[in-house]
Amino acid sequence: MIDAGRLVALGRTELAVTSLGLGCAPLGGLYEAVPAKQARAVLERAWGLGLRFFDTAPLYGSGLSERRLGEFLQTRPRTEFVVSTKVGRLLRPDGAPDRAFPGNYALLPVFDFSYDGALRSLEQSLERLGLDRIDIVHIHDPDDFFDQAATGAYRALERLRDENVVGAIGVGMDQTRLLTRFARETDIDCVLLAGRYTLLDAGALEELLPVCLDRGVAVIAAGVLNSGILGTGGSPPMFDYAPAPEAIRERVGRFQRVCARWGVPVTAPALQFPFGHPAIDCELVGCRSIGELDENLGLLELELPAGLWSELIAEELIRGDVPIPHGVS
Repeated sequence: MIDAGRLVALGRTELAVTSLGLGCAPLGGLYEAVPAKQARAVLERAWGLGLRFFDTAPLYGSGLSERRLGEFLQTRPRTEFVVSTKVGRLLRPDGAPDRAFPGNYALLPVFDFSYDGALRSLEQSLERLGLDRIDIVHIHDPDDFFDQAATGAYRALERLRDENVVGAIGVGMDQTRLLTRFARETDIDCVLLAGRYTLLDAGALEELLPVCLDRGVAVIAAGVLNSGILGTGGSPPMFDYAPAPEAIRERVGRFQRVCARWGVPVTAPALQFPFGHPAIDCELVGCRSIGELDENLGLLELELPAGLWSELIAEELIRGDVPIPHGVS
């Protein structure tokens, strides 16, 4: 079991975050609209459950997630929470809609990893959030823009970190190769690793996680349900933002059958799995309703039998050399 509200140090930074943070992409309308009242209720519930780490981005509903989170955080003491947002997508009238966030917006995202673009993006985020500083700022999905991000956005954030406008610099991606380059070649404080250290994909185990441990770079796990196939599944079940291929659906079925023998849903080990690795400091889970939040928190804190992990290894569903999560019975 994992204590979701336990405060943990974020790598070598001076920040302390809760083991579980709330990913606020769904509150910005990820895949479908979420009413304002419902979004506020999720934030209120997360706070009531002890979560003090909140992640957002300009991309999420073209600023809607940041505005909703900012309105909520205005009612809470600034010293009692950690908030992260991102740069790399600047909101402009001539931007292009993102299919993950359907809706009509006056401003739309444009990739911009330049020095000035990062400064403008963060200035706008501060205004939407109603804050004068951001605890963590991630460079967001620079897959095709490594050079510009490393010489532009990263340098801007480095300056702002020196000025205490930014507490920590991170990079958020759903791949490991470039995250490893950032960890090796820059002085980033953390990485936001989406979907690459999960029950279905432990690719980060090979290089990224050892490099982060060696260099003192914190790792924030995200996308641990791989777009939902390890959670509610959905119809069709989604894997990494697309309908799951047959091979993935079959593998998830094997996971489900093993978990059923131990009387637990597959979502419980999926949520707890990343915490086994010493490089992982905390985890983000996105929730669009109080019901989803309560369910995920309950499964994260569920005590799992050691025999479950042993059988998953014996069935070759997870590798025998992966570190098993702490606190199993």
